[in-house]
Amino acid sequence: MLGILPVIRKEFIHIWRDPRTLAIIILMPILQLFIFGYAIDMDVRDIKIGIMDQSRTPASRELIQKFTGSGYFEETVAIQKRAEIEDLFRSRKIKAALIIPVDYAKSIKREGVTSVQVLIDGSDSNTGSIVLNTTRQLLAGASFEISNINRLPMQITSTIWYNPEQESNHFVVPGLVAVLLMMICALLTSITITREKETGTMEQLLVAPLKPYQIIVGKVLPYVVLASVAATIILLIGRFWFKVPFTGSVLLLATLSIIYLVTALAFGILISTIARTQQTAMMMALMATMLPSVILSGFVFPVASMPLFLQGIAKIIPATHFLFIIRGILLKGNDISVLFPYVIYLAALSLLLLVISVKRFKVRLD
Repeated sequence: MLGILPVIRKEFIHIWRDPRTLAIIILMPILQLFIFGYAIDMDVRDIKIGIMDQSRTPASRELIQKFTGSGYFEETVAIQKRAEIEDLFRSRKIKAALIIPVDYAKSIKREGVTSVQVLIDGSDSNTGSIVLNTTRQLLAGASFEISNINRLPMQITSTIWYNPEQESNHFVVPGLVAVLLMMICALLTSITITREKETGTMEQLLVAPLKPYQIIVGKVLPYVVLASVAATIILLIGRFWFKVPFTGSVLLLATLSIIYLVTALAFGILISTIARTQQTAMMMALMATMLPSVILSGFVFPVASMPLFLQGIAKIIPATHFLFIIRGILLKGNDISVLFPYVIYLAALSLLLLVISVKRFKVRLD
């Protein structure tokens, strides 16, 4: 253990003298958290809608008010002819169109039944699905109010657990923590050994009475400390700025986060033993962490909805398992008995990556 201390001290001195490293590990994840935290918003509001009111009656105006007063829709244009709708969709001036027929009010009064038509721009499938569900809810509520039925034959009570307000930040921000930590930690440690090669200081390590595992561990530990500080700052911002609930154990999350950090750092170390230059190491780290962690981890898209072969790849990605951990602790208050399989995988993966890194590290110059 004493042999590792000089390596740790050397790495801390280098980090302190290199403001770029400090900026990457502290400032970059904070900036990205704010950018992505506000940019990735799955709550659809103020949807631009065109309304074609052919009825022009108090009943039709009441229906329009339900849409425009809901906060979900904003009337952008009053459509006069059906031929206008396609041009409005193509020019992206509207995302949906509400068409109220001429006999809307008469049908309600005479038959108690009427119909309206909703057209939706489906070029963005996610937004289109949300718009469709929202319009169905609004129309169902309006139908219930204007009908003569005072009660429904079946009473349905729905309750949403863990995120009753359906705030997308509660889902997105914990995922951002997993993605950002994986990307930043792997990026930082991927250049540690390649930096020694490029600057010509590798000889100093090679002539020192140190074993490969001591060099690897000595280079990882400083970044574990700094990454833990960055993770704490990110979680505090998520809790107090984005109002993400924290229902689980702080100690449990801190412990499991360190395991995840070691996994990410070990992955970066492995890259640094493969790459010959810092530029190559950075490109490899970004390609191997950013896209898989964002696309395949379940951060945005559910893993269960992916093809089977992509689900297999997703299970290998560390961020996939940490997403279950951090969302489970923050939103559900999960304990270790529920999270144990994910913890075992991360611990085994970090150990495997460190062992491979030690095996690949050559105690001689090429």
